[in-house]
Amino acid sequence: MATVLCVLYDDPKQPNSTAKRASLPDITQYPDGQSLPCPKNIDFVPGDLLGHLGGGLGLKSFLAEQNHTFIVTADKDGEDSEFERALPDADIVISQPFWPAYLDARRLDKAKKLGLIITAGIGSDHIDITHALRKNITITEVTYSNSISVAEHAVMLMLSLVRNYLPSHQTVLDGGWNIADCVQQSYDIEGMTIGSLGAGRIGLAVMKRLQGFDVKLHYTDKHRLPKAVEQALNLTYHANLNQMAPLCDILTINVPLHPETKHLINKEFIQTLKKGTYIVNTARAQICDEKAIVDACNTGHLAGYAGDVWYPQPAPIDHPWRYMKNHGMTPHIAGTSLSAQARYAAGTREILECWFDNRPIRESYLIGANGQLKGAGARAYTVENA
Repeated sequence: MATVLCVLYDDPKQPNSTAKRASLPDITQYPDGQSLPCPKNIDFVPGDLLGHLGGGLGLKSFLAEQNHTFIVTADKDGEDSEFERALPDADIVISQPFWPAYLDARRLDKAKKLGLIITAGIGSDHIDITHALRKNITITEVTYSNSISVAEHAVMLMLSLVRNYLPSHQTVLDGGWNIADCVQQSYDIEGMTIGSLGAGRIGLAVMKRLQGFDVKLHYTDKHRLPKAVEQALNLTYHANLNQMAPLCDILTINVPLHPETKHLINKEFIQTLKKGTYIVNTARAQICDEKAIVDACNTGHLAGYAGDVWYPQPAPIDHPWRYMKNHGMTPHIAGTSLSAQARYAAGTREILECWFDNRPIRESYLIGANGQLKGAGARAYTVENA
């Protein structure tokens, strides 16, 4: 029997079910035609809160019935954390990108029994992928499960920044009504040039959702989209980011984190952006240089920065992105809507069922297996740069 070590975020401090929807929309496939997760069964109601300790990703009954040991914790950081203490006995580790169990080389070496890592969601940069592959550990994630969730969040953040929504809402909460305070940094998004760094599942979904706003859409990606897609969305392709950047009113970041993208958005790059550009980052925090973002927001070179990704996670109380000017930061929530949780919980169970039954795991869920990058991982990473 296996020991399954699962890291989830804390239970809510203020449970609120008064406005809960009765059901979720019926979606049967992703935009690329791939079917949604299809486990043999689920032990939860879609729309329930699942990503917290009490939810257990809906896996408790399933694992108990098969006599597997299921350890669920939110205590994940430090050598004396519950996660670290349990790691030597773990056969399987599950965590979410929003509350990641960081698996560096030291921790992977400590996990002598570890055979499978599951990211309940998408994004495996919390794992030392190269080292995990050397140890022949299978790495998986629930590909596409929350891509649309993140894309919707990115568009929301753009509109919130450009229309100065958050300060205006705060005016209402404070009992105020000064219209000039609210609109002195409020603009229309119509006609703006929006550039996407990345045109994978999320980047493409962001651009599709922006099309109806009558904006000019540009993108750069190492994998150019088919001509038919470019024409349908009226996209302008750029061979590199430096070519696209000076044109942008808004830059949206939609690429994975690896050494080639770490601190790509730095002080020197930001200076190439025109004054008053907005940056929206729902990818990974370390793609941006933390101090460069703070300085650019505080001086006004950037009109605003918004995102839901931080480093480390959870972000400490003194993280400078909490206090810089003109920001629209949220905790890492974009990909963990209740709609997304239903999909990635089901996908996690599908992966576990395949693993326990010795059946092939869906190719698109694989990041790496048998010492090599596979599936989604082969597109997003390289072994040398993972």
